[in-house]
Amino acid sequence: MNVGIDAISFYTPEMYLSMEELALARDEDPNKYLIGIGQQQQSVIPNTQDVVTMAANAADGIINDDNREHIDLVIFGTETGVDNSKSAAIYLQNLLGLNPNTRAFETKQACYGATAGLQMARDYVQLHPDKQALVIGADVARYGINTPGEVTQGGGAVAMLVTSNPRIISFDGVSSFYSKDIMDFWRPLYTTEAIVDGHYSNDVYVNFFNETWQQYKKQTGLSISDLKAMIFHLPYPKMGIKGLRSVLPEASSEQSTTLKTAFNFGSMYNKRVGNLYSGSLYLSLLSLIDNDDELVPGDLVGLFSYGSGAQGEFFTGKLEAGFFNAKRRDHIIAMLDQRKQVSVSKYETIFSSWPRLKPGDLSLPIDADNAKYVFAGVKNNQRQYLIRK
Repeated sequence: MNVGIDAISFYTPEMYLSMEELALARDEDPNKYLIGIGQQQQSVIPNTQDVVTMAANAADGIINDDNREHIDLVIFGTETGVDNSKSAAIYLQNLLGLNPNTRAFETKQACYGATAGLQMARDYVQLHPDKQALVIGADVARYGINTPGEVTQGGGAVAMLVTSNPRIISFDGVSSFYSKDIMDFWRPLYTTEAIVDGHYSNDVYVNFFNETWQQYKKQTGLSISDLKAMIFHLPYPKMGIKGLRSVLPEASSEQSTTLKTAFNFGSMYNKRVGNLYSGSLYLSLLSLIDNDDELVPGDLVGLFSYGSGAQGEFFTGKLEAGFFNAKRRDHIIAMLDQRKQVSVSKYETIFSSWPRLKPGDLSLPIDADNAKYVFAGVKNNQRQYLIRK
């Protein structure tokens, strides 16, 4: 029995920042961002959206009356949680009107959280083939205004429905993983901005990729020639390119071209959104299957997941007959195209207005946010979420 992703969707808010304009405002050569980082645009997250509302806006596109009662597991991968105790999954379960007889919890390990959720969901459905699991990767990447990490900000949510006999991609349950206590990136409880040692983190990322890739080959007997594509967690596209280049000497000239082409298709959405943290790898998967018309059912795709601190995992998925969906692709492209570009000064104002919650009520200007699910503020120390009909 095959188990994997049967449906997948994505949401990011209605504003973006041009990386060319940001570079000029920071007295940098635009090519440092456009080519050196590989980033074109960056989603700007209003304070009326958080990981819960973005996840709900993403999942709303794949939850319907046919599957709602079959979902009894919700796993929410995030490093931008909204409460130190209550999981974002519980809020999401309520907003989506899911079955109350459901396991719902949050997973955290930097950008790896959604992969942990996907693997747990896959094992659960393998044992309970009549059940379905909703897995979320949602985050807001924040480093601060005029900081080295500013160009790698962004945010959004990817929602995945894990089922038996999936239409998109199936996983055999074999993977290689590696973890080590490393201080390349972290975010203390007292701040909404991350602290990162950028050059060190880049080196660790590539090292963890090679460690897990070598382990995977030993476990499975597969080689790079068995893969039609390799996709990566993409804090920014150039980081994934570094990982791919490190193993291209194993490929023939023809396959090297195929893998590089597939990588470009798999980073198209990420270039326009920025860093999703836990959702980044799966936005790349979406970008790949939506845009690479050389893919066919049965193709094997390699996936590298990385979470700073650090955890790496490599696994593969087999594309199923329904992996391409023109309606899904057109929806995502329209969502990205219809966003409003904001100036650097406007972005700075929005960034600085991100709620640093303190005791007391908070009311947010939701009229400016056209999303179906919005964060309206805090009342009696309780977060207030609104659903627009």
